[in-house]
Amino acid sequence: MLHEALRFYPGGDRAIEVELGDGMDFTINFIVHRLVAAVREARIAGLVDLIPELASFQVNYDPDRISYEDLCHEIEALYAEMGRGVTGTLASRLITIPVLYFDEKTEACVEDYRKDYPEKTPDPELICELNGLPDRAALRRRHASTEYWVAALGFWPGLCSLLALNPTARIIAPKYNPPRTHTPKGAVGLGGALTCIYPDATPGGYQLIGHTPAPTYDGAQRLPDFADSLALFRAGDRVRFKPVERDEYNEIETRVAEGSFRHDIVDYQVFSVDRYLDWAKAQEEASK
Repeated sequence: MLHEALRFYPGGDRAIEVELGDGMDFTINFIVHRLVAAVREARIAGLVDLIPELASFQVNYDPDRISYEDLCHEIEALYAEMGRGVTGTLASRLITIPVLYFDEKTEACVEDYRKDYPEKTPDPELICELNGLPDRAALRRRHASTEYWVAALGFWPGLCSLLALNPTARIIAPKYNPPRTHTPKGAVGLGGALTCIYPDATPGGYQLIGHTPAPTYDGAQRLPDFADSLALFRAGDRVRFKPVERDEYNEIETRVAEGSFRHDIVDYQVFSVDRYLDWAKAQEEASK
């Protein structure tokens, strides 16, 4: 739900957390992105960085150039000028990510966890059971049937929080309890209403359904698509998952090792918030 007014929380002496609402809601997230864009375009003296999140954003600033109180007032004024409506367009690249669903790396990870917790249902079967899907093939089809919105980046460098844009294709899954101590780099997971791609080998708690050989984080910036950023995704991008078989997966893995791999990125598009919300409403009504 969208708050009546912005809520500001200091994050030490150089950061502010600006909260617009609570919950994982597309409407709130779109307003977050609009406000972040407005703050960025205002070029406020002392502003260092902006980090969009699901229902809030973080502002990093230089306290020697602008005070906490003055920066809050500047953001409040921009929010009042912008209005609370969800309208307009946002720049949005479309990035296609190849995925080998139900691969041996994530399957081995799940089975390693189940050695200590044998009562844990294997991840794909648990997701199928909770979402009324008959088998793994149906899970793969549904997961790959929609584009995803990059709502936020965080928790780990390059880790994306993806929301399914087609409301009829959304999949819900609980997180591990307790979490895993290890997750393979490139694993694709589901937690709550979110999909993520693990950018590195990390602990984790999302249910695992596949693996991509295409990096989403390149700390050494070896690959051409990471020349300007260590992380592939930006908040406001869209992602489509492309199911691949073992031969194509191996070919991509070889090109990554050679340093010649290029991501499939369409970077000239804009996303119409108004038209999307109308379309999503029509999809939901048609599915009833």
